[in-house]
Amino acid sequence: MGTRIGYAAGAFDLFHVGHLNILRHAREHCDVLVAGVVSDEMLRTVKGIEPVVPTAERAEIVRHISYVDEVYIETRPTKMEAWHDVQFTHFFKGDDWRGTEKGLALEREFATVGVEVVYFPYTVHTSSSILRRALAALVETPMAVTV
Repeated sequence: MGTRIGYAAGAFDLFHVGHLNILRHAREHCDVLVAGVVSDEMLRTVKGIEPVVPTAERAEIVRHISYVDEVYIETRPTKMEAWHDVQFTHFFKGDDWRGTEKGLALEREFATVGVEVVYFPYTVHTSSSILRRALAALVETPMAVTV
């Protein structure tokens, strides 16, 4: 058996424990872990999300997580394009994708090049979407600050 190269991709914007969990789980299942950081442009184009933290800063944060061996910045819209550059053998994703149309399509596509898709428990109590909503609520109704 050769070197198991894992790939865990995400925006990693508003870094939280869910991000840490997927990187920790991924590292336990591979010899080398490459974290894919989705670029600002791709977040805007593909997900319609305006990142809070710029790509270079997100990549720097992720690069310094002990579970991560390398960082790859995704600038193209498909994970297969990332595979062409990184040549990973395992792709890690939250289990909120398991059994979905998108997840099944990803599994079929990666099967053509021998990549195994591995799912890990999704951290339901914390997500970037939840954090974005909480921040927006704070901006809409600022709290009084006392000194």
